[in-house]
Amino acid sequence: MSDREVRGEDAFDVRAMAAWLAANATGADAGIDLTAVPEVRQFSGGVSNLTYLLRYPGGDLILRRPPRGTHVKGAHDMAREHRVQTQLARHLPYVPRTVALCEDASVIGTPFYVMQRLDGPIPRKELPRGVHLDREQTAALCRNVIDLLAGLHSVDVAATGLGDLGKGDGYVARQVSGWSERYRRARTRNVGSFETVMRWLDEHRPAERPHTLVHNDFRFDNVVLDPADPTRPIGLLDWELATVGDPLLDLASSLGYWVQPGDGLLLRLFRRQPTHLPGMMTREQVVAYYCARTGATVTHAEWAWYQVFGLFRVAVIAQQVYQRYLSRQTTNPQFRLFGIAVVVLELRCRRIIRRARRMSPRTAATPVRPSHPGRRPTTEEPSK
Repeated sequence: MSDREVRGEDAFDVRAMAAWLAANATGADAGIDLTAVPEVRQFSGGVSNLTYLLRYPGGDLILRRPPRGTHVKGAHDMAREHRVQTQLARHLPYVPRTVALCEDASVIGTPFYVMQRLDGPIPRKELPRGVHLDREQTAALCRNVIDLLAGLHSVDVAATGLGDLGKGDGYVARQVSGWSERYRRARTRNVGSFETVMRWLDEHRPAERPHTLVHNDFRFDNVVLDPADPTRPIGLLDWELATVGDPLLDLASSLGYWVQPGDGLLLRLFRRQPTHLPGMMTREQVVAYYCARTGATVTHAEWAWYQVFGLFRVAVIAQQVYQRYLSRQTTNPQFRLFGIAVVVLELRCRRIIRRARRMSPRTAATPVRPSHPGRRPTTEEPSK
């Protein structure tokens, strides 16, 4: 992940933060001199919480804090994110160790927490600089990343003490209504209504599945790779949205970002991770591989629903950020085109819905299995 100078709108009082951390940190590496005032850099990328590099004598730490401005209720909860990481790290070795939580907004203007830095390359739109993978290595990276998600979903929820994150049955219905409400609040005049999509999602909800821990923002750019073997993940970041719920919604949300060869030009323009590389699975192959690893079963009709939800959820996140940009709560220029992405995603959702309505009963009831290499996934139409 690349770091740069802190944007003016995202700056904070470094000396106040350093003084607080020196008095409250626990679990930091012994070699880090917390009595010093660190150099602070900001990581690029990301559209939600802000992430900073704290360069101390003897080692680095990571600080996470919310952006300033109006927030969606329940979002940017530093205490919740800190708790998830702290407790889950005892059961999943890919979770960074936490160092301190500050809930006093007077220190730097917002709550924040600090954690260890996992040192390794992070895939973003392209592979990190210096990382070169052939087709077989790329395939291994793809499998290992999906295995990481499957491993999270296999963690014993009760053993982590995080079972109270879930609200029981009705998770899918709550997700549909919650994300629909968020979109309606964030909608601006230059994007579509998504009403057809939201109505279809509500009317065709799949049956409740056994709940697991879910990451809810599982993407390549939240995965830290081993510097010695960049096909192997060593860390999973950004636990802001983690909860207990339907694991296939977690998979679908991840695949909402998955752009592959054969997708339309506009979709490829908004690609944010290297899923286009030779050796990467198609979306349908990811679903089939995940099901083989976890024992889950999903029919083509069910997956059409999950896929539309995953794309809709990405559109809501993009629209929330776009609304923040239009209201000048952020000046990050990368957000100015997010409104176009929202329009493209609505069109894609509606194409999948049309295809699902034309699906024969036999095809609809058939479980998703790996397609022949080069065959287009059967639950979606070619993107235009």
